[in-house]
Amino acid sequence: MQQGTLSKALKSGAIWGFIAFELVFFSVAGEFLSLSDKAFMDFDNMLLLLKQSAPIGIIAMGMTIVMVNGNIDLSVGATFAIAAIILLESMTWPIFAALGDWVIPVAWLLALTAGTLLGALNGLIVWKTGVDAFIVTLGSMLGFRGIVFMFNGENPTSHLNWTLVDFAEAEFLGLATASWVLLAVTLVIWFVMSRTVHGRNAYAIGDNREAAVNAGIRVGPHMMINFAIIGFLAALSAVVFYSESGSVNPNDGQLYELWVITAVVLGGTKITGGAGSVIGTFGGVIAIQLLRKGLGHIGADTSTVNLVIGLILIAVLFLDRQLNVKGKEELKV
Repeated sequence: MQQGTLSKALKSGAIWGFIAFELVFFSVAGEFLSLSDKAFMDFDNMLLLLKQSAPIGIIAMGMTIVMVNGNIDLSVGATFAIAAIILLESMTWPIFAALGDWVIPVAWLLALTAGTLLGALNGLIVWKTGVDAFIVTLGSMLGFRGIVFMFNGENPTSHLNWTLVDFAEAEFLGLATASWVLLAVTLVIWFVMSRTVHGRNAYAIGDNREAAVNAGIRVGPHMMINFAIIGFLAALSAVVFYSESGSVNPNDGQLYELWVITAVVLGGTKITGGAGSVIGTFGGVIAIQLLRKGLGHIGADTSTVNLVIGLILIAVLFLDRQLNVKGKEELKV
């Protein structure tokens, strides 16, 4: 019991300690190397960081539910791209020509529906076949990405609606639309996971699936709902991002699944399921974005950023293992 309490305490505080370390390190490193005259993180930069965290952060909230459940979804990046194409392309369809700007909510609805259905399809296959979610979503990742390339080849899909752009760029209380969406999604998922039967069942299934079945929990439908949720959130992330940018490339969203998984695990969610925190995931998202921004601040290129993130993911998984070892499974270091 004491070991479990210590483990939880370390995990709950570690991510915020890591964020504090990043702020100090990159501020000092930037000044020492004299690479920039600007402060690493002033108030405006912090607001921008929150906005830039939204695409990954929105998806990460859904991934938290799925991973707490003991599953994983590798297809979120491809789902993100499909939803983006549907969002932009549907606004040009002749059938909607008479709608004017009312085509915007229609396009949103189509994109969100597509994401939800793709996620539900993953969940249905996992439920009915019993195949591990890693394998199922690896296959769907390749299949969905293939659909993206079949649609328009290597060419981007573009449509800029200025009413949509104005909405996406709008600010309220100093926060951009994307930031508000991220905060709202975080609040909703936190409520679901901590205050509802569905959330409690997610933890129970991830901790011991057989015991959950014996307790009368309908595991299959529950998992399908969670995959539908992450599909919806991947599409919502695309809606938020491409409402402003107006152009999607067929490679957009690649590696999103890895960024998202890293943020969720960094936030304290067990890769094997049964434990995790939405607030921790939010911290993980901020930490990842802060790391990307900080490495750029001191002159690191993209390949260096990816290397560092990969090493951090390995280290976090190792530490998670060490904090949760039991009996003869303990690793000796």
